Amino acid sequence: MKNTFPKSERLCGDQVIDRLYKEGRRFVVWPIRVTYMPITDAPSEVLVWAPKSLFKRAVDRNRLRRQMREAYRLNKQVLLKASKRYYLAFNYIDKEMQSYKLINKSIAKILYRLANKE
Repeated sequence: MKNTFPKSERLCGDQVIDRLYKEGRRFVVWPIRVTYMPITDAPSEVLVWAPKSLFKRAVDRNRLRRQMREAYRLNKQVLLKASKRYYLAFNYIDKEMQSYKLINKSIAKILYRLANKE
């Protein structure tokens, strides 16, 4: 199985994103808040963001987004093995930049929790 993150796995479209934030459920695994909504027929899609209000410099936001995407890419096989599909939004909520190790651990916990849900 390839550990890739193609365009087809990225959550795009204002209507889908609005629906995810209105109807989706959320929980926090520090320093990431995840909003999720189960889907049936499509593959899982992911939205990753770090807020400008917390990180004024674009290089900091880009680094956090890159780290969260990489952590998802390396751990997504947990969801694929569970054969559950979700729309996911990973929101970085800490005011300070954390290490990649902590971000990777948090994303892994999130994916295991979603895979074992219901």
